Amino acid sequence: KLPAMKMLLSLIVLLSAALPANAAPPTCYSRVLSLSKEITESFKELQTSKAEDPCVETLPRLYLDIHNYCVLAKLRDFVAYPRCERVTEVSELKEKARSLYTIMISYCRRDLVFLTDDCSALENPVPPPIDPS
Repeated sequence: KLPAMKMLLSLIVLLSAALPANAAPPTCYSRVLSLSKEITESFKELQTSKAEDPCVETLPRLYLDIHNYCVLAKLRDFVAYPRCERVTEVSELKEKARSLYTIMISYCRRDLVFLTDDCSALENPVPPPIDPS
């Protein structure tokens, strides 16, 4: 019984030593980046799904680039859009957009660096280059 207990203890120590190396706490920047990607993907899925309501087609485009200062106005406009309140997925998306906006202007205000203020880039995003490999 004692060798099994020693082995279990060794395993716990080994696993706990490996855990901190891979589990860095999220930074403000990483949280904003992941939430913006999540919102952009959810919006794409909503646009390509069989929408429950035709109002989904009229929603403002929601491509987010957190390095573009215009993203703040884009988030405000999307959250304030007066239609589609009855579509659950849109309400959830608006709530995520509201959270991202709040995080960006309150909690991460000093941590973010905007590289551009090109609002048209958020309307017509350039697709990423195709990887030839």
